[in-house]
Amino acid sequence: MTRQVKLPEDFLLGASSSAWQTEGWKGKGSRRNYMDLWYEEARECWYEGYGPAVATDYYNRYEEDIRLMKECGLDTYRTSIDWSRFITNYETAEVDPDALAYYNQMIDSLIGAGIEPMICLEHYELPAELFLEYKGWNSKYVVECYVKYAQRAFEAFGDRVKYWFTFNEPIVPQTRIYLDAARWPYTQDTKIWMQWNYNKILAHARAVELYHSMELGGKIGIILNPEVTYPRSETPADQKAAYMYDLYFNRIYMDPCILGTFPEDLLLDLQANHIMFDCSEEELAVIRNHILDFVGMNLYFPNRVQCPAFARSQEAPFHPSRYYDKFELPGRRMNKDRGWEINPCIIYDMAARLKEEYGNVEWLITENGMGVMDEERFKDQDGIIQDGYRTGFIKEHLLQAVKAVEDGANLKGYLLWAFTDCVSPMNAFKNRYGLVEIDLKEGRKRRLKQSGYDYREISDKRAFEIEEPEYR
Repeated sequence: MTRQVKLPEDFLLGASSSAWQTEGWKGKGSRRNYMDLWYEEARECWYEGYGPAVATDYYNRYEEDIRLMKECGLDTYRTSIDWSRFITNYETAEVDPDALAYYNQMIDSLIGAGIEPMICLEHYELPAELFLEYKGWNSKYVVECYVKYAQRAFEAFGDRVKYWFTFNEPIVPQTRIYLDAARWPYTQDTKIWMQWNYNKILAHARAVELYHSMELGGKIGIILNPEVTYPRSETPADQKAAYMYDLYFNRIYMDPCILGTFPEDLLLDLQANHIMFDCSEEELAVIRNHILDFVGMNLYFPNRVQCPAFARSQEAPFHPSRYYDKFELPGRRMNKDRGWEINPCIIYDMAARLKEEYGNVEWLITENGMGVMDEERFKDQDGIIQDGYRTGFIKEHLLQAVKAVEDGANLKGYLLWAFTDCVSPMNAFKNRYGLVEIDLKEGRKRRLKQSGYDYREISDKRAFEIEEPEYR
């Protein structure tokens, strides 16, 4: 059955990316962020050698890209400031004049095109110097450097940027580096992992406090990537596995950032496993008293767990996987290129959770998308990639968003990942997510995919048609 779906009034339709995945190094001099450093130290693990050195060359081509954003019908575009580009001295927070001019011009160009800029202060762009000298977010000194940087950014762009985010997916870098030892320098240290988490939450609250004190008239939040987690069954053991996964990877940020407090069960487990973070009552008061205005959620796939078959070796450093094993749902629908399950119901289920457990906080879907390999095989005679699978994916997830709003969710928009194909950690350009193709064989030439034209149609009509899926 075909359903006519109308987007809610004032519902934002946009796309996201980041500085490090698009800008390239030109204009940065010798300054690097962690992602640049990882690429330099272990280039062999990046797919076909591509990485952030050039990325999509957005630094030089942002005007061209903004014209394409307009062609795709974007209401808003979310990107980040590269901390290592913007600041030359991290202790004094001296601003690089060339970076200041670039970000000013880029923001003004977005506004001039009728596109609302959303700016994130850190999307994995921790300066390499701070990582090497202080183990990054393991240090409270880095928190102080970040707050000084945030003040410079608010002062420079706060008159025009009305949507701010402190971090994008703040749990991810340290999980890959210190919990799973999957990224350079491949070190497992669960206590450092947990201290990074806490210090980022503190830095977030300090930035929220600062922004509110400046009375700039906008909103500030954080972008999280909670995995909507389903237990294998209703048995108590499977339910506990899901509860513990949720505690360590979702609630660890959702509770303090939205509610102002850490889950008591988490604190007790951290203490029991000797990985409790270093904190003070004064810091906890800052977190408690300075909660966000709205929150971004990056939602791609469901997470399914079951009770663990065997306890993790007691000789290994503590890892939360002691409490769960991953579970694969038989017959699940898959994006085989990316290896992720596709289940649009995660949008509705997250909306319901935020409504019921988190005070119906205002929120946005800040990332959702479909990465596909070798999209050249889908080009038509005119050279346009016919990616109807992406348009279908978008519509199915938008349908769940609309249903959630109809049921009272405080959901204000949908931002696709991504506007153009862009570099991803290790995968580089392997999986393509964009509404716009980046042709590496033709000097990173841009071409709208069919999904770019389809997105424009949805934006213009504020509506779309979809065959009602069977799953809900």
